[in-house]
Amino acid sequence: MNLRHAYGPGKFGLSFELFPPKTPTGETELFQHVAELAAFCPDYITCTYGAGGSTRGKTLEVIERVRREFGTAVASHLTCVGSTVEELRDYLCEAERRGVTNIVALRGDPPKGETSFQAVAGGLRFANELVALVRGEFPQLGIAVAGYPEKHLEAPSLDVDLVNLKRKVDAGADVVLTQLFYVNADFFRFREQCERLGIRTPLVPGVLPVTNLAQIKRITSLCGAKLPAEFTAALEACGDSVEAQFEVGVEFAARQVQELVDAGAAGVHFYVLNKSTATSRVLRALKLPR
Repeated sequence: MNLRHAYGPGKFGLSFELFPPKTPTGETELFQHVAELAAFCPDYITCTYGAGGSTRGKTLEVIERVRREFGTAVASHLTCVGSTVEELRDYLCEAERRGVTNIVALRGDPPKGETSFQAVAGGLRFANELVALVRGEFPQLGIAVAGYPEKHLEAPSLDVDLVNLKRKVDAGADVVLTQLFYVNADFFRFREQCERLGIRTPLVPGVLPVTNLAQIKRITSLCGAKLPAEFTAALEACGDSVEAQFEVGVEFAARQVQELVDAGAAGVHFYVLNKSTATSRVLRALKLPR
């Protein structure tokens, strides 16, 4: 399936994001979790792509196996980092050969140890350039891009960030998957601003159910998302109990997603961190229009 067909009148797109496991044990565990997630009949499953293409081969292995074993449409992440245009073309050709029907097109973060993004000679500088490459030379592929309800960390303002998003959409993106967030008002404001700017592609909220306070503090510190004070307090009240933190996080995520669904979200994209238990619990608690 092309991801552009997952959204629209009478449809609700459900998708999950994986990352390439580092060990054979991790891969075995990952596919046990994917089997659990596949029972919810997602429209597609994505897999991230390591900095500088470090997991390029593994990304393709994972999503090819997902497609083969579960019959689910798949999307590969692809970034501009460390690759020439010719290398990006080669990757896209190989992805298509392996049955990939969608690309999540990203500029990518600077490699570890570097403070700013620098395009390689013969490479691309911006995500909209990557979108244009895919749309122009691989028109059959669906294209997702990233949106930031709370602003990208590098953007000087939300207005500038929205203009950058429109460039990506105008270059040919089919859908916008958002960065994780925990205050729905931020997403609703973001959606209204996109509509005023003329961005008409589906805006899909990205959700990461919280299962561990220390972990989510680390993640949000890296991406700039904020945690509601009352949610943080509830997690802190659990002390060192991992089980209690898990329950608080799942309950919060279920309420958050149901509110998004009731407000007409085009779908939901779960960042599952290669696990299934929390997301499965959330999905079972929801009333989804599927």
